[in-house]
Amino acid sequence: MRKSGILLHPTSLPGECGIGDLGKWAYQFVDFLVAGGQQLWQILPLGPPGCGHSPYQSFSSFAGNPLLINLQALFEQSLLSKEDLQEIPRFPDSYVDFNAVIPFKSRLISKAASAFFRQGSHPLRKEFLDFCERMKYWLDPFAEFAALKNANQGVAWTDWIQKTGAKEEDVLEHQFIQFEFFRQWKSLKKYCNDRGVEIIGDIPIFVAHDSADVWANPQLFDLDGSGQTRTVAGVPPDYFSETGQCWGNPLYRWDVMEQTGYRWWIDRVKFMLETVDIIRLDHFRGFEKYYEIPGDAATAVNGRWKEGPGDRFFEVLQQSLGKIPFIAEDLGYITPEVHALRDRWGFPGMRVIHFAFGDQSLENPHKPHNFVRNCIVYTGTHDNDTTVGWFRRRSGDQVRGEIELALRYMGKDGNDGAWDFIRMALSSVADIAILPMQDVLSLGSEARMNVPATVENNWRWKMRKDQLNPELAGKLYEMNLIYGRLRAF
Repeated sequence: MRKSGILLHPTSLPGECGIGDLGKWAYQFVDFLVAGGQQLWQILPLGPPGCGHSPYQSFSSFAGNPLLINLQALFEQSLLSKEDLQEIPRFPDSYVDFNAVIPFKSRLISKAASAFFRQGSHPLRKEFLDFCERMKYWLDPFAEFAALKNANQGVAWTDWIQKTGAKEEDVLEHQFIQFEFFRQWKSLKKYCNDRGVEIIGDIPIFVAHDSADVWANPQLFDLDGSGQTRTVAGVPPDYFSETGQCWGNPLYRWDVMEQTGYRWWIDRVKFMLETVDIIRLDHFRGFEKYYEIPGDAATAVNGRWKEGPGDRFFEVLQQSLGKIPFIAEDLGYITPEVHALRDRWGFPGMRVIHFAFGDQSLENPHKPHNFVRNCIVYTGTHDNDTTVGWFRRRSGDQVRGEIELALRYMGKDGNDGAWDFIRMALSSVADIAILPMQDVLSLGSEARMNVPATVENNWRWKMRKDQLNPELAGKLYEMNLIYGRLRAF
């Protein structure tokens, strides 16, 4: 069945408190998707972001991002006052100022948690206790980790002075925050599903070293006796970087993982399937082979490829959880063995139209005439420039050549490049087409979400309220109708 959807992280929604959240604008966005004939909403990882505010460097693979909690919902539960919500500062309209948002929202969410526990007979008390019991396998270690991290002024867990004895009230606060996050998320997901919209979530293959995952399960990761990384993940030198990329994520001890029956991974995927409908496996090639770099290396030059868990890993997951709706993120340097692993399990791979015109080979899989049905086509991803930005980059001969080839390929003049690429994606044979919201809005590089290998000023783009309009939804609906991507009744 042919479908289409929008890529938009919830932090990029319009919001009253400086950042997108799970409140009214999220529901209005779902209504926009439905009006546009969209059946999918793709998001980035939902965890509490760490270094550089990146959702791919989270403090937990399970926990939710507290900044996404809607404050109006806390007011409606009598946990915040009307005066609290009248204290909202003036935030920028088109980007998230994390330095201003984090202290503001954190203070009010902490205040709401205190009010919840003061009200011993709060209507949600039993629901909270049930949540804590069901989620204790990840919630207890995360809440303790978060409380101890706060007690140690936020430094990495390997540098903690106070290593035990987190205050009970601090642990309870973090449990409440997670309860409220997932209560709000569950309501939003139901609203999506009831209207025929599925959510595509994202599992990064690796986790952050400074995370509850590693702190609570050091035996599963390649660490030395002091908890520091012996080896880390990355990618080798290539055309784009003479020294490769050193990501710093600790590598798994896959032999130990297998001895435990991949229990940690089963728990992780099972929980994700409760949270979203479809799962994108980031850096899929690492399940076939991964690049190992010494933990003290400054670059990725001296790394080496190691065998990943391969078929056995997916066999165990399927035996435990049944057939899983995975998408394989198979971008970058990919070998035939990675494609074979993907295809043996029937996972759709990714195609990105931005990559169609740099590689002139006949076999370039990103050229629309080379697509297969079982794939997901994107105009661009969260790591790409926007399509308007892509067209504006005319500084070098190679880039200019890419643009000229794209225009010849489409038979267009480039005056509406973003929507030309959108039409190309929607008209293709790919079963699923995903469009970044920035491309739907025809925004330039100022709206780019992330520049890989940089830390500053990423993950900040935010929609303005007036950009979510019925005319745009109508334009999407018309294209989905033309290219057979509307839901069949």
